[in-house]
Amino acid sequence: MTDAPFMPFNETLDRDEALNVLREATRGADDGELFLERRRSEALVFDDGRLKTASYDATEGFGLRAVRGEVAGYAHSSEISMKALRRAAETARLAVGEGGGTWADAPNPTNKRLYTDDDPIAGASFPVKIETLREIDDYARGLDPRVVQVSANIAASLQEVEILRPDGQSLRDVRPMTRVNVSVIVEENGRRESGSVGGGGRVGLDGLLDPADWKSKAREALRIACVNLKAVPAPAGVMDVVLGPGWPGILLHEAIGHGLEGDFNRKGSSAFAGLMGQRIASAGVTVLDDGTIPDRRGSITIDDEGTPSAKNVLIDDGILVGYMQDRQNARLMDVLPTGNGRRESYAHAPMPRMTNTYMLGGDADPEDILADLKDGIYAVGFGGGQVDITNGKFVFSCTEAYRVENGKVGAPVKGATLIGDGATALKHIRGIGNDMALDPGMGNCGKAGQWVPVGVGQPTLMIGGLTVGGSAS
Repeated sequence: MTDAPFMPFNETLDRDEALNVLREATRGADDGELFLERRRSEALVFDDGRLKTASYDATEGFGLRAVRGEVAGYAHSSEISMKALRRAAETARLAVGEGGGTWADAPNPTNKRLYTDDDPIAGASFPVKIETLREIDDYARGLDPRVVQVSANIAASLQEVEILRPDGQSLRDVRPMTRVNVSVIVEENGRRESGSVGGGGRVGLDGLLDPADWKSKAREALRIACVNLKAVPAPAGVMDVVLGPGWPGILLHEAIGHGLEGDFNRKGSSAFAGLMGQRIASAGVTVLDDGTIPDRRGSITIDDEGTPSAKNVLIDDGILVGYMQDRQNARLMDVLPTGNGRRESYAHAPMPRMTNTYMLGGDADPEDILADLKDGIYAVGFGGGQVDITNGKFVFSCTEAYRVENGKVGAPVKGATLIGDGATALKHIRGIGNDMALDPGMGNCGKAGQWVPVGVGQPTLMIGGLTVGGSAS
């Protein structure tokens, strides 16, 4: 049974009274809003042949913000009541001081619908989910006698938000999310290796619970694990690297995307600060952040300030043309907000964040790009990575990579890490494939202690002169 829609002003708050409290909290400010949220989530983990974890979580609350200049007062509560709202207003009001702010224009409303508002948790019964996980486990183990461990999980959530602004504008969004992951461990001659595959989006569970979908995930996880069984130690040194399409765009996200968020550039802490209108990448490199792609993990109909999401060009043919902005940083930089004001939950203030960040494809055949790689690494899959925003330096670990010599893809390598900096890497892109692809829907992005779902994508790319950390040959 699906719970009734989240309607806080019909259930626990008097809308007119709440609006008066919000107006008093933001009197003399530049901006502000009341953000109300209810979130429900379910996660099932099947591991070692049995159901290991079954969890259900339900939270709700509000956050009230008053903004003046560079200062923002923020207070939140898990209790949605007029009493809690008045206390929060007193706290948020402290940021406004004596006032004197210039009130920002309200966001334009949208009737666009990018995803269903059906509750994905209710899309399949609990017994069906358990049986699907059991079938995944049996199927994966039956694919290869070397399989010694299988882990599978199903996750679904529904986030419902309502944003009330002091001008009386009210905006709503209902955001589903689903994901299925399969991990496999294989063993041969005492050596164990693993492979993992996952994906989903702002869709129901139907397609993800279809055997055709999870069987392909299980086969791909096994393929990656078997590839790693044959992997030899990665070489170390400075060399050219070819990145595969799709998920390897996570390197673009970390090494470049964060540096193009408005707050880092307004404060001058980004490696790309002050470079608007200048060439920062090779010709042919066009990078977008697009929150409007239907059903994608990083998509949002409106951001967490009420601004409709947009298809924003950040780099156009190598020229820096835009940053990702929330309302506060956009106002301070005298530009328009771009629909990138995002927050993890009601307990967090919004900040500029990516949605689906990707590089457009070029006209090169991916096989020709690989053929041009004389001595380097072909990186197809990535695990964890990190970046220093101030200088753009990044480190990424490869989960699937191959040695390439004289244009021939050779043995898989293990333990390869890619080291470089985003600003230099952008200028050393030497080949852009015609095979741009988005990731399968498994990205999460962390910033200032907040996590939000994101998407990435790119075509096959050749980047010259990256440092590969591995084992010296």
